[in-house]
Amino acid sequence: MNSHQRFAKATRPIEVALIGAGAFGRSLLGQGARMPLMNVRVAVDLTAEQAAAAFAATGSAAARIALCGSAGEAAAAWEAGKLVAAGSLDVVLGLPVDIVVEASGHPEAGAVHARASLEAGKHVALVTKETDSVVGPYLARMARDRNLVCTTVDGDQPALLIGLVTWAETLGLPIIAAGKSSEYDFVFDATAELMRSESRQAPVPGFARLWEIGAEGLRDTLAMRSRLAAALPQLAVPDLCEMAVVANATGLKPDVASFHAPIARIVEVADIFSTGADGGLLGGERRLDVFNCLRAEGDLSFAGGVFIVVRCEDAETWKVLAGKGHTLSRNGKAAMLWLPRHLLGLEAPISMLDAVVNGVSVAGSPKPVVDLVGRTTKALAKGTLLKAEGHHHTIDGVGPELVDAAPLGPARPAPYYLIANRRLLRDLPANAPVTLADVGIDEAAPLYRMRREQDALFFAADRSG
Repeated sequence: MNSHQRFAKATRPIEVALIGAGAFGRSLLGQGARMPLMNVRVAVDLTAEQAAAAFAATGSAAARIALCGSAGEAAAAWEAGKLVAAGSLDVVLGLPVDIVVEASGHPEAGAVHARASLEAGKHVALVTKETDSVVGPYLARMARDRNLVCTTVDGDQPALLIGLVTWAETLGLPIIAAGKSSEYDFVFDATAELMRSESRQAPVPGFARLWEIGAEGLRDTLAMRSRLAAALPQLAVPDLCEMAVVANATGLKPDVASFHAPIARIVEVADIFSTGADGGLLGGERRLDVFNCLRAEGDLSFAGGVFIVVRCEDAETWKVLAGKGHTLSRNGKAAMLWLPRHLLGLEAPISMLDAVVNGVSVAGSPKPVVDLVGRTTKALAKGTLLKAEGHHHTIDGVGPELVDAAPLGPARPAPYYLIANRRLLRDLPANAPVTLADVGIDEAAPLYRMRREQDALFFAADRSG
């Protein structure tokens, strides 16, 4: 699509406020300074000083940055043409911004910020997937009821995959599977017999014989790869969190609750994510999953991109496409189509412009399809704080699963980021689902209350626990 035509209705640059000046936020600040159709003049972080540092790091002169501790100071700085740096959203909500980008990464704060922004008449770009996985459909409905938009954004995998899935559906391409590669490739050094992923590496003696899916067969080869690389993490909570957002927007579901997450080369994806009848892993079609991209040093990376695997119904056409280099399964019945990128804040403005200029959300009208929940990976004692920490916002001792969405209940597995940062009320053995009855939760907590409101909207007839 011609993007100039797509945003032809824009009569001025959209005005953006950013919450959370981490890696994503800083990439957005930098890109905003280069765009004729967007200004990012407002940044909010834990302190005004941190927000100001993000502006400075992306090339803004110190003289242009105003540290603001009150709404009055923010208004004066705005009128003076300054960049507004604040430590609290309420300082800047009165400014004439069109859209608030919630990129704090904190599930509770994200919910509070998104709701306050909508109540103030602002569109919302919900980058914080942790919030989206718990109450995304509620916030989207809240926005729609106010003639506003709450959207995921290109630059993150959920929006890109939703776009790819809906593109294929529009074309009538039957989807067998959809998903993403993990954030960091598995890079194999055959000479040293080492496997590297991000900053970690592990010895993998004998892995070279598993480079191809050969005599052992697909399932056994994948199982042996996983065992040899067991010292490297092969499943990350954010991957399931992001796919929960996709499920709620598209209706696709996981094949198994914790994904297959194979270590796989790009050329193998169409074979692996085919149905069992065609030699693949899946029990049916329209399934979500992720894979760990296996490659050699210097090989093409999947770059944390997204993919779909489609059924090749028109054999003559796909024979032509295979000759042009498209990735087909060995039996020619399935093809992988992929976008090898997610460019953070560099491409997020496309979705933000769509929200403000065209009134369009990437996710459409999401509804609860799956819940991201937690299951213990080891015994946890009463009183343990289920702290979500680190770059991946992971709870030590609690692994992720995707299960069918359901209203909250004391005996049901609870959303992963609803139990996060709560204390256990009792001992839990390994391999136990974590329920609301297991954690101490303040029923006045905003995220909990919003989830209850979401349940009332979408599960009015189901009140059981």
